Amino acid sequence: MSEQLPGVTPAGVADPFHDPLSEYAELYPEVVEAGSLQSAIQTAVDREGLALAVELTSSPGWRYVAAMTEADDRSANVLMADGARTFMVDCWADGVHMASGSTQNLAQVAGALHTWIQGAGVRDLVARWAFLRTWEPAEAHERGEAVPARWQMMRESAARRQDADWQDLIESAFEQPRLRVLSPGRSMFWLTFSRRAAPPICRDLPRTRPLGNGRFEVAFADGRVQEVDGAAATVAMILDGLPDDAAPRPLGS
Repeated sequence: MSEQLPGVTPAGVADPFHDPLSEYAELYPEVVEAGSLQSAIQTAVDREGLALAVELTSSPGWRYVAAMTEADDRSANVLMADGARTFMVDCWADGVHMASGSTQNLAQVAGALHTWIQGAGVRDLVARWAFLRTWEPAEAHERGEAVPARWQMMRESAARRQDADWQDLIESAFEQPRLRVLSPGRSMFWLTFSRRAAPPICRDLPRTRPLGNGRFEVAFADGRVQEVDGAAATVAMILDGLPDDAAPRPLGS
């Protein structure tokens, strides 16, 4: 049974002095009547006979206007927009953002959540629910090709930048087989490496950043920081500082 909002009558007539959903009454009448977005989606799911448990989010501040569902390595969250009737949906797998979109139709939200949690691929998901979209990194993750895809994106991005040092660094790192099997990332101005392309990202491998004029800085997990001349020498230092277990790890490990 859904929790009844203070100040909301059984008929769904809101008391504007007590009801935290009163400002949503015109745009989201079914949500106000249900008492929360979670209850409204669960009602829509049950009406369609779908096997899906919809939950409140972990943040108390979003308890009336957000909801989520999860099973195994998959999850999805929904949020109500303020000022316009829009339900915003995001789908995740292994902590990777896989699909996103918005719709005014609560039944579409319920159906999309069920399709995703039941294990549909992202292409099938967006083909069935046209309000959702996906992207190549998500599809690469699903194919088990996230690391090559991340390297390709990193190299393409470096080629577009007017920064010869950064481009030299990316290409020098890509040439090395021990680094090419790791997942590259960019954190602020740092080039990072991880055993996984999905969270949690490794924090114990060397990272580096350009300082300008062909010089680079390499930071190690033990706190050491060293400046190096040239991208090739920088990559060599990173290779020398890699731990013996710096190899790709399967998801969940």
